[in-house]
Amino acid sequence: MRNLNQWLAWQETLHPEEIELGLERISRVAERINLLQDLEQSGAKIVTVAGTNGKGSSVAFLDSIARAAGLRVGTYTSPHLLQYNERVKINGKSVSDQQLCSAFEKIDAARGEDALTYFEFGTLAALEIFRDNLDLIILEVGLGGRLDAVNIVDSSVTLVTTVDLDHQAWLGNSREEIGREKAGIARKDRVLVVGEYEPPNSLLSSAQEIGAKVHKIGKQFCFVVGEGCWSWMNTAGIELYRLPYPKLYGEIQIQNCAAVLEVLYQLGILQTIVASENKADILAKGILSATIAGRFQQLQLKGVESSIDAILDVAHNPQAARVVVDMVKQLNISDQQQTITVIAMLKDKEMLSVVEELSAITDHWMVAGVAESSRGASAEELQKVVELSVKNRDEGRDEINVEKFRSVEDAFIASINLADNLGKSARILVLGSFYSVAAVLNAEKIGTIELRI
Repeated sequence: MRNLNQWLAWQETLHPEEIELGLERISRVAERINLLQDLEQSGAKIVTVAGTNGKGSSVAFLDSIARAAGLRVGTYTSPHLLQYNERVKINGKSVSDQQLCSAFEKIDAARGEDALTYFEFGTLAALEIFRDNLDLIILEVGLGGRLDAVNIVDSSVTLVTTVDLDHQAWLGNSREEIGREKAGIARKDRVLVVGEYEPPNSLLSSAQEIGAKVHKIGKQFCFVVGEGCWSWMNTAGIELYRLPYPKLYGEIQIQNCAAVLEVLYQLGILQTIVASENKADILAKGILSATIAGRFQQLQLKGVESSIDAILDVAHNPQAARVVVDMVKQLNISDQQQTITVIAMLKDKEMLSVVEELSAITDHWMVAGVAESSRGASAEELQKVVELSVKNRDEGRDEINVEKFRSVEDAFIASINLADNLGKSARILVLGSFYSVAAVLNAEKIGTIELRI
């Protein structure tokens, strides 16, 4: 019997394409093992979450609040940072290698001649593990929505967080095209919650064509930020006051949480919480317990003479980069502080647009290649993008502070040295992809990065 690493390595070779959107293959396999019927009969409520940014945070809020209310929750997310098991969790804990391998074995036996993709295998494994004894199942869309593997499930409620340019090769080159794809998770006569104030028209019109009931932020529900707390209300008459700020950083997280509260209301879970005697405690615990690695994750580097802060973020598209820039500006740190950006990206992303957003706060660039993926941009490619961005921003500028490195680990070590040598407070940003953040977290975990070089 294969171990988990062997299963995953084999799955990467099974299908000729890393990504092939479509529901035919995965639907046939699911039908052979009666998977969707069993999920429907289990009584678990199911939520599908799509969006360019904010999916991970929204899943974290849904999971945390529901568990604070005493529900048993399964979550399926992607990609992972450090271990594949992170993708499938029950009650906040990653499932075991054995659970995954058993699910993979059952799916392989049922697939026949169907060559499933890596993500399709993982999706079926998660659903197989979620068959029994759960109150709530939360599924995060991997790419797009309409043709994504998780869309074989008819969810009780669906959520679209935001729509921006990403994965254009598969989804289209405009927000309107991408919005239409994300609307595909909606279902006739069921609620689609939209967490963006100005979504593309295609998202709303496509949902209407499907026959979904759209509940949009600013219309069917809203939030108000106060001094040290915030309030939420919807058109059904539910009002919640003195909610705590999330520990996830930035006001955008309040917006994400507001959409999640509407999802919980449409599931009937929020009404149960509101009717309980300790509703304030449940909501506070749920909101404050929501965490997610790699989303504006702040670290203090110990053992370094200078004051150095590191911020890790998986931002890899213009919208996410813009949010990071806004949050950095809100930190209210002295203008004397230098910002060193360590960045590695996949070459099918909007590299120039991301770099242009980050240029507003970056003093020094440390670019690295991504060797772990065939889609990874080389350090040389990314350096050219940074140089072009800086020249576009400051015409006639002769000096560009950009260095290239073989790996993110090397770039991070160099950034620590540079920050220490600046002789003033410095900040290091690590972003551009999940690979960037994972490289730093992995290197710190196994001790290959010393914080004082």
